[in-house]
Amino acid sequence: MNSYTINLKNLSKDDIEIVGGKNASLGEMINNLSKLDIKVPGGFATTSNAYRDFLNINSLDKKINNILKTLDVNDIPALSNAGKNIRKWILETKLPEKLTKQIEFAWKEMSKGNDISVAVRSSATAEDLPEASFAGQQETFLNIRGFTSLIKAIHKVYASLFTDRAIAYRVHQGFDHSQIALSVGVQHMVRSDLSTSGVMFTLDTESGFRDVVFITSSYGLGETIVQGAVNPDEFYVYKPSLENNYFPIIRKNRGSKAVKMIYSDELNPGETTKTINVARSERLRFSLCDDEIIDLAKKAA
Repeated sequence: MNSYTINLKNLSKDDIEIVGGKNASLGEMINNLSKLDIKVPGGFATTSNAYRDFLNINSLDKKINNILKTLDVNDIPALSNAGKNIRKWILETKLPEKLTKQIEFAWKEMSKGNDISVAVRSSATAEDLPEASFAGQQETFLNIRGFTSLIKAIHKVYASLFTDRAIAYRVHQGFDHSQIALSVGVQHMVRSDLSTSGVMFTLDTESGFRDVVFITSSYGLGETIVQGAVNPDEFYVYKPSLENNYFPIIRKNRGSKAVKMIYSDELNPGETTKTINVARSERLRFSLCDDEIIDLAKKAA
């Protein structure tokens, strides 16, 4: 495959080696959930070959492997120094013109001349596996606007494959650094910073009980929930009642929802969002009304 970018709608679970676990899963969701009237934002992904070809520039891959093959990840100063140097080398190496041109073409197709905001996320070829999830190991950039900022964000995501934590995690999980490649997902953002976001499970995550839908919800972008930075509202919906048109919400726990993440006006990746305090009046009420809870649960039941 010569293309360095692929539209997310053209991906499936069979493409993990090409675009990593996260982007392959997004392709599956776009193609399957749309039939159930569940909207999944579109976008595109850079390929693992794009990443490998980037590392071939000036034998950057060999330079990285040489420093990592003798590294003791339990030596924290040595780990920190190695990670810092590798990230510096990657950021100092310009992305290939072929890659930037294909990203620009995909970006123009995606934006259609509009001022859009996107999420830029890593998707490793050894990600979301049963034996190792790699969750949160690489960088995510939200509210990226404009082609110049997009290129900077993708470059930083590439470098983030070699954070100290990611390097140590791969060693402890027994993965060869040189065998892992990175894809970058670029996806339309939904303005949940103006409303509410959350996570929904098709069972009770503590007991494994399968007759409930469990929803967590808080104000602003969902990153605060995923990072554990906020105590969200919790809702339990009983599936049999939902199916038989009885009132199905059996439990509601109000979280403190002390902070929320929103868009900032900055363009530099890493500065495009900000976390602010939530007004007391908002903290004291639930972030979702009953009708919204029930509507969400119907999509998961």
